[in-house]
Formats: sequence, structure tokens, C-alpha cells
Amino acid sequence: MEKSLKVAVIGAGVAGLAAARELRREGQQFVVVYEKSDKLGGTWVYDPRVESDPLGLDPNREIVHGSLYSSLCTNLPRQLMSFSDYPFEIRKNGERRTFPDHEEVLEYLNKFARDFGLVELIRFNTEVVRVQRVNDQWIVGSRSTMSELSLEEAFDAVVVCNGHHTRPRFADIPEMLTPPAATPSPVLRCSRVPCI
Repeated sequence: MEKSLKVAVIGAGVAGLAAARELRREGQQFVVVYEKSDKLGGTWVYDPRVESDPLGLDPNREIVHGSLYSSLCTNLPRQLMSFSDYPFEIRKNGERRTFPDHEEVLEYLNKFARDFGLVELIRFNTEVVRVQRVNDQWIVGSRSTMSELSLEEAFDAVVVCNGHHTRPRFADIPEMLTPPAATPSPVLRCSRVPCI
């Protein structure tokens, strides 16, 4: 049998949860999942707040995670939204909506994490601030988002699943940032309002 590796997974969204489960299935005994928020689910965690500066020009703004809006349903059917060996449950009343809403997806991910023993692997409120290769190991620097606690740990492998919806990225096009005063801005100022 091969040696069990010490593996860090960055992010407890869909990809991070899937990676952690597969690592455990492979027999990796020491898996740590870093999650900077207090909830698992990544992009599926709804937050009704919006940023004061949606274009991200103010470096001191409060970053509000989220690309969801309150009435969002998936654009994929539930059979494609689930893991092939872990389908969405049939609801108590027998109803099976073809396109689950964001609350149902988050509920599904929480149940998935509980059923596969992943919750105890997650270090919530812990942000990874640095990953560096040193000799044959990866040094992962992390800090608590709730205190001044910082930590460095060595791992044999790192799986990066941090997603790309936390901070919006806009092209550096001057016309986009300063629209003409006489016409409305062509830029959608809030990514959480559905455009139909």
C-alpha cells in the first residue's frame, strides 16, 4: 500500500468537497479543507448584501461574496447538478423540481458533506494567504478570519478549489469605468440581478 499523503484543499465549495471526498476514498488519512467563510458551499451560499462599489475600484470596500440572487434556480436539470453516485433527494411531498433553486443546491451540498464525513475536515473562517513549494513539500500559510491567529503547515500536495466568484474582475477599459453623463451606463452595476 502506498504512503498516505497529507493534502490541503483550498475551498469548501463544490470542487473542494468533491476533491476531499475523492482523497478520502483513495485512502488519504490527513486531509485539511480550508474555507475562509463560516459556511461550506462556495458560490451556492446566498448573501443578500451588495457591495458599495460593485466595480471594485475602492480597495477598502467590504467584499461581499456572491453571484446569486434570491430567486435563482439552476440552468441545469437536477440530474446534471448532482454527483453521479449521489443524486438529489426526492422531497417529502414527492415533488422533484427539474431545476433546483439555490437553497436546494446548498442543502444538497451540506448533506453531501455530512454523509461523507467531510465537515470535520473543514477549517472554517480560515483564509489561505500563501502557498509555497519548499523542497519536496508545500508550505501553506493561513490566517483566521476571526482572530489574529496565523499558521504555517507542510503538506505533500495542495488542491486549489477556491473558485472565481469572490471578487469581480473587470477589464481595464476607461470607457467602461466613466460612462458619458448624457447616456446611461452600459455596465450592469450588480451581477446579482437577473437580465431577462
